[in-house]
Amino acid sequence: MHEALRNDSFSDQMRYWNSSFGSLDLTSVLRVLPFSLTLKKSPPSSNIRFHTSLASSDTLRELQTPENHSNCFRAQSEFLPSIQLSGSRSKSGQLQDALLVLDEIHHKDPILWNVSQLSSALRTFNQSSQFDSTMRIFKIMRSAGLQPDQFAYANVILACTAMEKFNLGNLFLSLVMKVGFLTSGYVLSGLIDLFAKGGCFVKALDIFLYGYSDNVVCWNAVIAGAVRNGESWIALKLFHQMVESLCMPNGFTFSSLLGACAAVGELDVGRTIHAWIVKFNQQDDTFVGTAAIDLYAKCGDMDAAVKMFLSMPAKNVVSWTALISGFVLEEDGASTLKYFIEMMRNNIYINAYTITCVLFACAKCCMANISYQIHGLIFKSALYTNPAVNAALINLYGRIGNVQMSEKVFKEGGMEMHLINWSAMISSLVQNQYFSRALELFLQMLCEDLKPDKSCISSILSIVDCIIFGEQLHSYVVKVGLVDDLLVCSSLFTMYSKCGSIGDSYELFGQMPDKDRVAWTSMISGFARHGNAKEAFQLFTEMILEGIKPDDMALSAALTACNSQIFLDKGKEIHGFSFRHGLSIDTVIGSSTISMYSKCKDIESARRVFAYIQCNDQILWSSLISAYSTNNKTEEAILDFHRMTTTGLEIDHITCSSVLVACAQLFRPILGTQIHGQAIKAGLILHNSVASSLLTLYAKCGIISECRKLFDGIQNPDLTTWTTMIEGYARHGRAKEALETFDLMKNNGMKPDSVTFVSILSACSHNGLVNEGFFYFESMSSDYGIEPEMRHYSCMVDLLGRAGRLKEAVDFIDRMPTEPGLLVWSTLLGACRVYGDEEIGGLAKKKVLDFESSDSGAHIAASNMSADIGDWEQVVRIRSSMKGFGMKKEPGWSAL
Repeated sequence: MHEALRNDSFSDQMRYWNSSFGSLDLTSVLRVLPFSLTLKKSPPSSNIRFHTSLASSDTLRELQTPENHSNCFRAQSEFLPSIQLSGSRSKSGQLQDALLVLDEIHHKDPILWNVSQLSSALRTFNQSSQFDSTMRIFKIMRSAGLQPDQFAYANVILACTAMEKFNLGNLFLSLVMKVGFLTSGYVLSGLIDLFAKGGCFVKALDIFLYGYSDNVVCWNAVIAGAVRNGESWIALKLFHQMVESLCMPNGFTFSSLLGACAAVGELDVGRTIHAWIVKFNQQDDTFVGTAAIDLYAKCGDMDAAVKMFLSMPAKNVVSWTALISGFVLEEDGASTLKYFIEMMRNNIYINAYTITCVLFACAKCCMANISYQIHGLIFKSALYTNPAVNAALINLYGRIGNVQMSEKVFKEGGMEMHLINWSAMISSLVQNQYFSRALELFLQMLCEDLKPDKSCISSILSIVDCIIFGEQLHSYVVKVGLVDDLLVCSSLFTMYSKCGSIGDSYELFGQMPDKDRVAWTSMISGFARHGNAKEAFQLFTEMILEGIKPDDMALSAALTACNSQIFLDKGKEIHGFSFRHGLSIDTVIGSSTISMYSKCKDIESARRVFAYIQCNDQILWSSLISAYSTNNKTEEAILDFHRMTTTGLEIDHITCSSVLVACAQLFRPILGTQIHGQAIKAGLILHNSVASSLLTLYAKCGIISECRKLFDGIQNPDLTTWTTMIEGYARHGRAKEALETFDLMKNNGMKPDSVTFVSILSACSHNGLVNEGFFYFESMSSDYGIEPEMRHYSCMVDLLGRAGRLKEAVDFIDRMPTEPGLLVWSTLLGACRVYGDEEIGGLAKKKVLDFESSDSGAHIAASNMSADIGDWEQVVRIRSSMKGFGMKKEPGWSAL
C-alpha cells in the first residue's frame, strides 16, 4: 500500500482539519499502487455479444440475436401478468411460490422478462437472506437474453458479497463495465464492498476512483473497506477528500472513522471526529455512540467512554460490551462486574463476547468466588455450548490455579473436538506447571489428527528444555507452515536460547521477516541470560535504530545484561535513556535498575533510585533488600526489611529469601527462626527459594537437625534445595549423609549440576574419601556431560592435600587441561603449611604471589608459610605489597 498514505505523520497534523491534509488528490494514489485498472468507458449496449462464466459449473448463454430480441416485446405482453404475480408474491414473503412462477415463465418462453419486476424480486430475496436464489434468478435472466438493469446488478453483487464468493468480483466488474453501469452509485458501492471484503482494497480503491461518485454510500463503502483492511490512515484521508468534495457524511461514515481511530490508537483524532458527530447531530445514533465508546475504551479514556455511554438514549448489547471490554483492558474488575450486573438488570441479551470479556476480567483479577457464580450463569444459558465461552472458562480456572475445573470444563459437552479448547487446556496446564500432562495432551491432540494452532504450539515451546524435542517441534512447525508466524517464531528462538543454543536462537531471530517489540525483547533477554552482554547491548541499539521504542520489558532485559562492574557505564546509559523517556519511575524498570546497580557493586546508586521512585511498592523494597544482601550489607538489609514490614506491605518469597541470606551471613539463627515463623504464616515456606535459604541459615549456624526436619517437609524439592541440603551435610563433615542424599536425589529423577558436584567433592574432601572423590569427579563428564571447572579442580587438590598426598596433588595440577588459578595454588599452599612441606610449599607460595589479586586470604597464607620457615624478610615484603594493593586482613570475630 502507498507508503505516503500509510506513514504520513498524520497524528501530529489532525488537530485542525483544514490544514491537516492539504489538497489530497486521490488519483495520484493509483500511480504508485501495485494494481491499476486500465479502463475505457463505453456506452451501454443491448446488442453486445460476449461469453463469460458466472461460476465454475455454469456458463451463460450469449445474448440473443436482434431478430429474437424484437420478439421480446411480444413475449413481454403475453407473460406480463405472470411476472406481476411473481413480484407481488416475492414482496409478500411467499418466496418459494415466486420462484415457482418464475420457473414456469422460464420454461414457457426464455426470451424476456420484465426487468423492474425481477429486480424487485432480487431485492426481496436478498432481504430474506436467500442469496442463492438471487444468484439463480440472475443467471436465468442472463441465459434468457434479458439485460439486467443497474438495480439487478447491485442486488446480485450484494448476494455475491454475502455468500463470500469473492472470486467472482472480476467477472462482475467486466459485466458492469460492458453495460456501462460502473458510474451507478448502487453498482459502484456494491463492487467496492465486494473487493474490500475480499481483501483486495487496492482494487476497491481503484474502482472507486474510476467510477468517482458524489454518492455518500460509495464514500462509506471505500472508507469502511480501508478500515476493514487495516488502512486506517487512508480512511481518514478519504474522509477529508469526501468533505472537500461537499459530500456530507452520515452516521455510517462516522462509525467507520471512529473505528479507524481506535485501530491506530489516535485519541486526539477521534475527539475531532466526535466534534463532527455533534455538529451533524449524530450523537444519538446507537451505532455511532457505540463506536465512540469503543474508541475511548481502547484508548484508555474510560471517563469519556462512561460519559458517552450514559448519554446514549438507546443502548444495545454491543454498546454494553464495548464499555465492559474497556474496563477489562484497564484491569478494573470491580467496574467490569458493576456494569455487567447492571446490564443483566436491564434485561439486555448477553452474547458470547460479553461473557468472555467478563471471564477474562475475572481471570486477570483472580476473582475466584465471582468466577464460580458466572460459571453457574453460563451453565443455565445456551452459552455453555459455545466453544469460545468454554475456552474462556478453561483459561479462567487455569489463571486462578484450579486445573481440575479446567479439565472438567474441557471434557464436558464434547468440547474436546474444538481446537480452541485444546489450546486453552494446554495453556492452563503450562501456567500451573503441569508440564507432563500438557505434553501428553499435545501428543494426544496430534494422534487425533487435530492441527495445533499457533497459541498451542507456543505454549508447548515455552516448556521445552530438551534441544532434541525442540528441534522436532521446529520441524513440525515448518511442515504445517507456521514458521513465519511472529508468535511461533518468537517462541522457537526463545526455546533455543533456553536450551543453551544461543547461536541457533540468534540465527532464527535474524531470519524473521518482521520483528515486533516482543521478539526484540526476547532475544535481548536471551543474550543477557547467557552472559552475552555485548551482543545484548548491540541488539538493543539496533532495536532503537529500527524505530521500535523500547518498553519497560525491553529496558529491563538490557539492564539485566549489566551483570558486573565493567558494565556499570553501559547500565548508566540505559538508565539515562529510561529517564529521558519518562520510564524511570516505572516499578519494573526501577526494580531492574536497582538490581543492575547491585550487580555492578554501586549500592549507593541503587539506594538513590529507590528514593527517587516515591511509590515504593513490594517489588522495589524486595529489590533493595536483595541488593544489600548480595553486597554483604547485611545490617542494612535487615533494617530495610523491618522498615518494609512497618509500612504495612506484605513480604513475598523473594524478600523473605534475601533477608534469610542476610541472617545466615550474620549467624543470627534467632532472627532467622522468627522470619521462619512469618514465612509459615504467610504461606511462603512452600516456595523452594525460601526453604533453601532457611536450610543455608540453619546449616551455617550448626543446627543440622533442623535442616533435615525442614527438608523432609518440602513436598517437591528442586535442584537448589537438594544441593543446599548436601552442602549442609558436607559443611559439618557428615559425608555419609551427604552421599546418601545425593543418591536419593538421583533416584527422584533430579539431574545434578556443577554446583551439586562441588558440594559432593567437598564432602569427600572433609572426610578423607579420596577414592570416592575421584569416582564422582570422573562421573561429572562421563555420566552427566559436565566439564569440571576451577572450583572442582580446587576441591580435588584439597582432597589430596588433606590426605597428605601432596606430590599427587602437584601431579594432578600439572595434568589440568587449563592453567591453574589462584584458588588451586592457595589450596595447595594451605595443605603444605599443615604438613610442613617446604619444597612444594615454596612452589605454591611463588605461584600465589605471581597473581596480582586483591584476595587477602591467599597473601596471608603465603606470609604465614614464610613465617613458619623463619623467612621474615619475605613476610615483610608480602605485607608491604598487600598495603600497596590496598588489601587488609579482616579481623577475626565471633557471633557469640
